[in-house]
Amino acid sequence: MLHPLFATLVRRPDLLLNHVSAYAALVQSEAAKAGADLRARSLAWAAFILGALVFGVLAGVALMLGVMLGRFEWVLVLVPGAVLLLTGLAWRKTRSTQESAYFAEVRVQLDSDVQALRSAT
Repeated sequence: MLHPLFATLVRRPDLLLNHVSAYAALVQSEAAKAGADLRARSLAWAAFILGALVFGVLAGVALMLGVMLGRFEWVLVLVPGAVLLLTGLAWRKTRSTQESAYFAEVRVQLDSDVQALRSAT
């Protein structure tokens, strides 16, 4: 006597192929989401690093110009401040990811399949 699962696989191998192809499509979809998130995070890190460097240079130049002019000018605060604001936004983007959400649908589907196999025995 064959187990009902094996008997079904022998009689209907197309069911297994359909199931495996659905898993492959699900994994591909989840990998595409993870790849897009990785790309966005990489760009945000690059923007953060570049922004921090530009802010440092502009703040130094503004400080030197302020000391040389001997008076306060708002533009010497606004220009580096705008770059600092953009740098802060890039930093926020680097921290706004949900790493644990990667492949969550695959985990749910695997758990469901394991439960179905356990109930079949």
